[in-house]
Amino acid sequence: MADQESIVATTQIHPKTFLANLPLFKELSPEELDRIALATRQVRAERGEILFHRGDAATGFYVVVYGQVKLAFVAPSGSEKVVDILAPGQSFGEAVMFMEQPHVVTAQALVDSLLLHVAKDAVFHEVEHDPRFARHMLGGLSRRLRQLVADLEAYSMRSGTERVIGLLLSSCPDAPQDAVELSVTLPTSKGVVASRLNLTQEHFSRILHDLAAEGLIEVRGRVVHIRDCRRLRALEP
Repeated sequence: MADQESIVATTQIHPKTFLANLPLFKELSPEELDRIALATRQVRAERGEILFHRGDAATGFYVVVYGQVKLAFVAPSGSEKVVDILAPGQSFGEAVMFMEQPHVVTAQALVDSLLLHVAKDAVFHEVEHDPRFARHMLGGLSRRLRQLVADLEAYSMRSGTERVIGLLLSSCPDAPQDAVELSVTLPTSKGVVASRLNLTQEHFSRILHDLAAEGLIEVRGRVVHIRDCRRLRALEP
């Protein structure tokens, strides 16, 4: 495991090549990509490292190459509300960048991660000169807004159990619809996942325990084995 981590830690990427494969940048010309790549820097973050705090100036936006990043609010009391958990290929920080406002959340690496930071000035230049790029940026922001609305609906209209079931079933998007059994690995610790679902860790663990007692799932650490997908889907709203 240590050898694999050291290999990942020394992995070198070419920003232009990586950016060219992202939906946001796919329609840019080689010259436009060159300009974006020149304004892009690699950011290596160790597990637990803060990328920016709430209130910090937004100098651009980030794209996750590998690893995992948590966006969260931290209350004065020290309690935390996780807003999102970002995986490779996902971006964050665009909205406040365009608003030219400070960051409204804190971003923290959940595992050793590599990110690309795309400078604000380069993005603004391409938006002003390429309507296609502007549409892609708007599309990405619209998807994020739609996800936030969906989250608000889930917190308001669904029970804790329904939220957990939704998470488990959505973690296997490529699984056949007629699959009876599936194994799901939670993306991060139970505490972080619970906060993402707007639950306490105790409530989240109790829901998993109750589902296991009903014979629907088995839990082994972060791995959840769904024993009967059809019965579980029947409990969704």
